[in-house]
Amino acid sequence: MNQKNFEVVIIGGSYSGLSAAMSLGRSLRQVLVIDSGLPCNRQTPHSHNFITHDGETPAAISAKARLQVGSYKTVHFYEGLAIEAVKKQNGFEIKTESGELFTSKKLLFATGVKDLFPKIKGFEECWGISVLHCPYCHGYEVKNEKTAIVANGEMGFEYAKLISNWTKNLQLCTNGKSQLNSEQTQILKNHGISILEEEIVSFEHTSAYISNIVFKNGEKIPVKAVYSRPAFEQHCPLPQILGCVISEQGFIKVDFVHKTTVPGIYASGDATTQMRSVALAVSSGSVAGAAINKELIDEDF
Repeated sequence: MNQKNFEVVIIGGSYSGLSAAMSLGRSLRQVLVIDSGLPCNRQTPHSHNFITHDGETPAAISAKARLQVGSYKTVHFYEGLAIEAVKKQNGFEIKTESGELFTSKKLLFATGVKDLFPKIKGFEECWGISVLHCPYCHGYEVKNEKTAIVANGEMGFEYAKLISNWTKNLQLCTNGKSQLNSEQTQILKNHGISILEEEIVSFEHTSAYISNIVFKNGEKIPVKAVYSRPAFEQHCPLPQILGCVISEQGFIKVDFVHKTTVPGIYASGDATTQMRSVALAVSSGSVAGAAINKELIDEDF
């Protein structure tokens, strides 16, 4: 790639980054999308709750999006990892793992988050396939099935309430001593949701489709699906290095048009919200792209 200077560099080329690139490309902006090719849902077999794409594979949606975005001649792609970003007088300088340097007036992070899986054998292999995070994305496909939730405390209680909309055949596994209070415990019991406090050792599965939860005491319970929200960290450390404020929940803090707390830097997609879905990532990228274009217009007019 001969071109080194851009109006906008987008770090992260999945749904949110591509959506922002389309907004900016259609706004006649010179845009570079830097992507390392590791979307968080890469092993999920089907994407749901996104009209016109319901049931498609995440990879198919991304491939179609990239093809469409690539038709705009002002949008360029670089396959690689951004490892450094520095604020300059007139914008930013970004360095890749292979040593390439690019500059831009504005910077958008659409870098997502990295899930930190618990030490449960089989958890990672089943993630996104039969171990699920979002009932709106996957709940319909396992409706009324024997289901477990792996969570504790307030999250466990609220998660159990939520998932009970899709199935009444439900158990809450706290993976250790329950941190629910007595009122929460009674409410769940009144709704037929049992609480299992034994430590989990593994998930038995066939080709990532879970069949049993195995506990430390040797007991097993058969399940068809597990819901869990594992801990996470920002997939890319650069926003924090540049001074962007990270919320107590671990997300990049942005306003309603996805501006971060650092002038000239925007963020969109999973890195900014607990509402993780393809549809919402696309929406946030579109908003961020339009906001960046408007800021460039205001500065030049």
